[in-house]
Amino acid sequence: MPTFASASNVGNTAPRKKHFRQRAHCNPLNDGYYRVPVGPWETDWSEHYPTFFGGEDAGRGETAAPKKKIRFADVGCGFGGMLVRLSGLFPDTLMLGMEIRDKVSEYVRERCLALRRDHPGEYENISCVRANAMKNLPQYFEKGQLEKLFFLFPDPHFKTANHRRRIVTTTLLAEYAYVLAEGGILYTITDVEELGKWMSDHMSAHPMFERVSESDLAADPVVPLLYTGTEEGQKVERNSGRTFLNVFRRIPNPNH
Repeated sequence: MPTFASASNVGNTAPRKKHFRQRAHCNPLNDGYYRVPVGPWETDWSEHYPTFFGGEDAGRGETAAPKKKIRFADVGCGFGGMLVRLSGLFPDTLMLGMEIRDKVSEYVRERCLALRRDHPGEYENISCVRANAMKNLPQYFEKGQLEKLFFLFPDPHFKTANHRRRIVTTTLLAEYAYVLAEGGILYTITDVEELGKWMSDHMSAHPMFERVSESDLAADPVVPLLYTGTEEGQKVERNSGRTFLNVFRRIPNPNH
C-alpha cells in the first residue's frame, strides 16, 4: 500500500495527471485487491497527516495519538480538486479523499505532498486512500465521526440493471447516517437529471435525513465549490451544462 514515505519521488515538480490516467469508472461491486483496515482504529493516520500527530512519544518509533480526527470525506474524489479547495477554507479540519482507482488515488497523495513542499505550513490537512466506500466506509470512520460527506458528480450507472452500483441507495444511506454526526451534511451534485432525481428521492425518503433549506445553502461557504471544485464540475461549466444539487442534513437520532 503506497504511503507518504514516497515524498522523495515528488521531485521539483508537481505530479502530472497524464502519468496517472486510467479508466474513468470501475465496477464498485467487484472485489478489490488492496488492503482494507479491520476498523477505524487500525489505520496509522500519522503517515497522512504528520503535522496533526505528536506528543511525547513522537520520534521514538511509536505511533503518536492524533490531535484531531478526520471530519470531511470526499467519496470518489477523483484528482483531488475539491480537497485542495476545501483545505484553505478549513485549515484546521482533517479531510480524506476516497478513490477506488489506484493510479488516481496515488496521484492525489503525490499532489498533497507537492503542495505541502511548495507551500510550507499549508495543505497539511488533506490526504487520500484507495478505498471502496460502498463496501468499507465504516472500516475507516467511527460512528458519528464525519461532519461533511461529499458525492460530487458520481458515476450515473445509466442501465437499470446497474442502478445497484449507484453511490446513493437506501442501504448505503444507512451507512452514511452511521458515520455522519448529528447535523452532519451530505452533499451531492450531478449533471444527470435522472440521477439527481434518484438521489433526491432516496434521501428525501430516508428517515435519518432532511433537506437543507435554501437559506442555509446560501450561507454555506462549501456550496459554491460544489459546482467548480472538481474536474467534472469545471467541464460542465465550460459546456454551459445544467447541474442538480441535493444537500441533506443528518437529523438527530429519534431516541435522543
